[in-house]
Amino acid sequence: MKTAEEHKTGGITKYFVVYLAILVIAGLQIVIAYQNIDPSQMIFRMFALAAIQAGLAIMFFMHLWTEKRVLMLTLAFATIFVITTMNMIWTDSFRLLGGVPFAKYQ
Repeated sequence: MKTAEEHKTGGITKYFVVYLAILVIAGLQIVIAYQNIDPSQMIFRMFALAAIQAGLAIMFFMHLWTEKRVLMLTLAFATIFVITTMNMIWTDSFRLLGGVPFAKYQ
């Protein structure tokens, strides 16, 4: 068990620095949004910054950095699994536009 003193190492300064880093990343996203660049490059840059931003928020504000590495790897694997399986069912959303494919309408 960790004592309260061990949990407080860094104090509020660490969280303030992480918060400022997240704000800077948000500012970079605004700058990227107003640049005249190729849309695929913009999406890649925005996604990369969003992943860094989400990683900072999860690691520090949800206190995941104090957990064991096995928990972090399990959560990462579960997240990748869910995103991958969502990718398999997104094509079903096209049914809203045209109905069931190859169905005979009478």
